[in-house]
Amino acid sequence: MSTFRVGWIGCGVMGLQMAGHVLRSGFPLSVYSKTRSKCEPLLSQGAQWEDSPVQVARTCDIICMIVGYPSDVESVVLDPESGVIAGLRPNAVVVDLTTSTPALAKKIYEEVSSRGGQALDAPVSGGDIGARNGTLSIMIGGHEEAYERAIPVLKCFGKNIRLMGPPGSGQHTKMSNQIVIASGMVGVVEGLLYAERAGLEPSEVIAVIEKGAAASFSLSSYGPRILRGDYEPGFFVDHFIKDMGIALKEAEHMGLKLPGLSLAYDLYNQLKEMGFGKKGTQALMLALKKMNQRE
Repeated sequence: MSTFRVGWIGCGVMGLQMAGHVLRSGFPLSVYSKTRSKCEPLLSQGAQWEDSPVQVARTCDIICMIVGYPSDVESVVLDPESGVIAGLRPNAVVVDLTTSTPALAKKIYEEVSSRGGQALDAPVSGGDIGARNGTLSIMIGGHEEAYERAIPVLKCFGKNIRLMGPPGSGQHTKMSNQIVIASGMVGVVEGLLYAERAGLEPSEVIAVIEKGAAASFSLSSYGPRILRGDYEPGFFVDHFIKDMGIALKEAEHMGLKLPGLSLAYDLYNQLKEMGFGKKGTQALMLALKKMNQRE
């Protein structure tokens, strides 16, 4: 049994699975989420409920969180009364697994350091499948000492874990990841739509091209879901739009033009306007089909 307690904040599609791996690995676990019922599977396995982020911080040495938006991260960590910062124990490590902004990651690092703790920005990639299987990629910004302290916990749900550089580097790496995925998903849905219109059997097309140069996680994992009409979220459209927006703003600050990302951002916003913001990213097929409806 571990000698330190892990805190977990956020039990959504990803967080519940990730926290479950931590608990089953033998770490004492304290949990908090806006909706307590989402944590019930963990509580039934022995996790301890806490009433607020500050209570999690008061009882834990490693505090992990995966919430929705940068505003949520800022509230959870930096609220002077209910946030993690208000209850931080000496030498505690705060690990933000949310995809957020590099600037906020640096701000959290500075604030946590000023209270005698350490912070890592550690966004993840791999979707609900990676969370369920404990095979997520984790890209980390921060310093070696905090990384070494947190790595036993991160290994519970991650397989490809890398320290990318100083605070903010994890979030910058995740932006690169999301840029690649954005254009890749456009390619997946366009390729399948083309196959369908050409009179091919799309499942056979996937079976062939996923073994060649077109191979990708999105094609193999989300292609079959699209063919089944399964648009339930492994990753929410709303959250992907948030990520792409962050990446576009960061690119603008760097003087970069990213036309592929801009196109994907526009297409996903059209999908959101159709009412599918709470569906999975593979639901982009619905926007493309509407765009290509024959008169």
